[in-house]
Amino acid sequence: MTENENQDVEDNGSEQVAVVEAGSEESPERLDLKVDIKEIGPCKKHIFVTISESDIKKLRDDTIAELSKETAVPGFRAGRVPERLLAKKFRKEISDQLKQKLLVQSLEQVSEENDLDPINEPELDVENLEVPESGDFDYEFEIEVRPTFDVPDYASITIERSVKEISDEDVAQARERYLAQFGQVVPHEGKAESGDYVICNLEFTHKGETIREMEEITLRLRSTLRFQDAEVEGFDQLIAGAEAGDVKEFDLIISREATDFEMRDETVHATLTVLDIKRLELPEFDDALLERIGVNTAEELDELLNSSLDRQTAYEQRQSTRQQVLEKITEASTWELPEGLVRKHVDNAIRREVLEMQQSGFSRQEIMARENKIRQESVSMTEQALKEHFVLDKIATEQHIESSADEINAEIANMAVQQGESPRKLRAKMIKNGMIENLEAQIRERNVIDFILSKVSFKDVPMEDDSVESIESVNRSITSSINDSDASEEESDQED
Repeated sequence: MTENENQDVEDNGSEQVAVVEAGSEESPERLDLKVDIKEIGPCKKHIFVTISESDIKKLRDDTIAELSKETAVPGFRAGRVPERLLAKKFRKEISDQLKQKLLVQSLEQVSEENDLDPINEPELDVENLEVPESGDFDYEFEIEVRPTFDVPDYASITIERSVKEISDEDVAQARERYLAQFGQVVPHEGKAESGDYVICNLEFTHKGETIREMEEITLRLRSTLRFQDAEVEGFDQLIAGAEAGDVKEFDLIISREATDFEMRDETVHATLTVLDIKRLELPEFDDALLERIGVNTAEELDELLNSSLDRQTAYEQRQSTRQQVLEKITEASTWELPEGLVRKHVDNAIRREVLEMQQSGFSRQEIMARENKIRQESVSMTEQALKEHFVLDKIATEQHIESSADEINAEIANMAVQQGESPRKLRAKMIKNGMIENLEAQIRERNVIDFILSKVSFKDVPMEDDSVESIESVNRSITSSINDSDASEEESDQED
């Protein structure tokens, strides 16, 4: 999951500028500031600011003068109200406006004079700050800033480029996977075999105590069973030969990046009770099915599947070359990031990976398999993604690289075809759930990487087969109950 510009970071940075620049159309006079800046952690600074009494008095007088021009009180017209009366009658309003002016102007000046590049808004308790009637005004805050570094020499990089020719066998396997969605899952009286569906109850225990139960869950027997925070290799062989009523037991190791910190790297014992076994029956490949699919001939379907495989191969090639590029350009990035910042952007990074797989035509099951893998390694992957963001963002800024409206429209149109929706409805949905910003950032990332790839040298190598068809993913966590409702919907869809 290598990601360029993390949009939340970009948005937060923009908000910070908005906070700093608000409230002044003309450039105000410089304040007489005393500023003390200390490094208190990775990309984090503690800043102590002192505004002189003379500056406070001048801004207070300006505030009262502005209020006088537009305020009337009984017995006085606007512009004629004595300042002493205004200061007494509108003390709170003047105090609030003065505090806002002092903070906005001083924050802007501190940022400019000290080359601060904030990631998000400062941790500043504005409500409890009070500007004194006399003397200097002191306040302090903490802020996360972008790391400082030199852009690497990407022109000297050599990249291995994975290549693959789509064979007739690849198309045949893709056809079988595609037709499976039109098949029926029917009861099976015999023993379970690889590829069958097992309806079962699962109980997970840790040190003799039950920590999680899953009832009547449907699992397809594949070589890997993957939860959000653990996985089982050789799952189909563990269950092969089982019949209704049989009990199978096995151990899992919880991911070292699971949400439950105390359960990381812990061994959990699973007890699986088989309730029923079902088998997938593929539909008859006839004219009626072709009409249902929306194609005229089997050859036309194969052409569509071949095109989809080409896109998926291009995706894998792009991911592989991108990963190598990003590893090369970030290998010297030894600077650390605040853990809070990393945690905040885990979900955003996952959304963007899912979005790109949707664009490339991967199935829901394939996307979920990759998503669960990402969740198991979410912290380290997101930390790497944020480092990549900062490096790529700097290159984009230096090279004036952006995403265009035509590129965004083209991607939405392609995704609309894949999902069977109109581009207009899909755009509206993406705007509503915030994914349009992810798409813009993703395109900008792609453009930056394409720019870098235009400068590097390539060495072609055979593409490794890393099919997710061998993975059965469960949209649940063993150590917590997140996404249970989504999981239930997923199982219902499988049974339908």
